[in-house]
Amino acid sequence: MAVILYSERQIDLIRQASRIVAECHHIIRGMVKPGATTRQIDQAVTAHIRKYGGTSPFYNYELPGKEPFPAWICASVNDVVVHGVPNDVPLEAGDLVSIDVGVRKDGYIGDSAWSYAVGAIDEAAQRLMRIGEESLYKGIEAMRPRGKLVDVSRAIQRHVEGHGYSVVREYVGHGVGQSLHEEPQVPNYVQPGQMIPFFREILKPGMCLAVEPMVNEGSPQVESTDGEWVVRTADGGRSVHFEHTVVVHADRIEILTDQTKVSL
Repeated sequence: MAVILYSERQIDLIRQASRIVAECHHIIRGMVKPGATTRQIDQAVTAHIRKYGGTSPFYNYELPGKEPFPAWICASVNDVVVHGVPNDVPLEAGDLVSIDVGVRKDGYIGDSAWSYAVGAIDEAAQRLMRIGEESLYKGIEAMRPRGKLVDVSRAIQRHVEGHGYSVVREYVGHGVGQSLHEEPQVPNYVQPGQMIPFFREILKPGMCLAVEPMVNEGSPQVESTDGEWVVRTADGGRSVHFEHTVVVHADRIEILTDQTKVSL
């Protein structure tokens, strides 16, 4: 599938969907506390998205060998890297929970994941969270109109590994707009000695990308059970996930899911 270059009208529609995503994260931030459940968070996010005429591109999402995804958000706790299914297990003080939210509205999609501390967390978890979030912005800072995608991947990897953590290889960022997963892929690493085709991609005006480092406390290896959605770290270490939808303009990069620019 070819890379889509979106028009200003289309970008504005993606921007509107992305604004709802950012608003959902404001709601989530107020709900993440000991005793809350990820199902309660899913219900609150679902209500907010529906209020503005949107749907979730995650709900009923299909992959070979799995049942359709059953929720409107992904909620991944501690050693769960991605694709956690909301449930009724209360969150506990010290947990880390990553919430991935997508919104489809008027045919266009915004996508953002964020990791949250549940109550007081230990210093190691605080540092993991900080480096994970910083790595997302290092990747975005490396983006330049007419620059190279590989620069984004390299900036993320250098920051993460330079602080003693690892980046997941099996799951990467992606184009987003009319579909949840579009070309090009946006890896969070550069394969030594190889120049994979999507690393050669030039960042052109109109490209809309989901940049999303998944940062592990220990090994980069992950595992999952056949037929199940949940993906965990292979060594049981904690993982964090930070993601923004961004668009490349002729003269700048715009973060469409910026939580600091919305309020409820």
